[in-house]
Amino acid sequence: MTPVLVAAGALLGLMIGSFLNVVVYRVPEGMSVVSPPSACPSCGTPIRPRDNVPVLSWLLLRGRCRACGDRISARYPLVEAGTAAVFAGLAVMVGESWTLPAYWAGAATALALALVDLDRQRIPNAILFPGLAVSWVLLAAGALADGAPWPLARAAAGAGGYFAVLFLIAVAARGGFGFGDVKYALLLGTFLGHRSWDALVVGVLAAFVAGGLAGAALLALRRLGRRDAMAFGPAMLVGAVVGLVWGAAIAGWYLGR
Repeated sequence: MTPVLVAAGALLGLMIGSFLNVVVYRVPEGMSVVSPPSACPSCGTPIRPRDNVPVLSWLLLRGRCRACGDRISARYPLVEAGTAAVFAGLAVMVGESWTLPAYWAGAATALALALVDLDRQRIPNAILFPGLAVSWVLLAAGALADGAPWPLARAAAGAGGYFAVLFLIAVAARGGFGFGDVKYALLLGTFLGHRSWDALVVGVLAAFVAGGLAGAALLALRRLGRRDAMAFGPAMLVGAVVGLVWGAAIAGWYLGR
């Protein structure tokens, strides 16, 4: 069944990725994600269904609006393809488990928040809390259906522990660290903890390593000043990926297991 799950995950990811493009743009603006229908950002012409097929339509239109010919950002198909890749990868990692839908929901929420943070240096509650609630409902239902409820306690500990670490840093930094990132830790810590203790520890440490490397690179390229704020959400997401995928291997190497 795993190849079927991978294919289903990729197709679902393409559709969810298309929706995430809408969420990332509209929610921070206080707009509805349902209406009005998607339209060209340049001329306002509604996008026809045949021009709204994830990735494929952008390729066929060569990245331009059918109506006005203006360029459409490559970010749209990249988000769609990236979400498809993440969903397929989670299907491989989690396998035939009833918790897989929870991982998909958590990944979609985490991706949307990281993109908003990258654009606006914000972690909107309107995305975080509904996504966190849905993720926990699906995770609890899936764990019970699998007959493996005990990892839920580890997931709760992961969420609380990651939150506590960043909360203490935010308090110590006195405004130099965003509280949105502290709340974001609730979501990422849930799945890192559910996966394993190794995933949780490595995921948290990897977030700070990724953030430090990104900050150093931006400073070196003069894209960021020493007093400028930097979005930490994307680094947290990178750390979570490292923890989920390679956490056990990295911890085993470090501890000599």
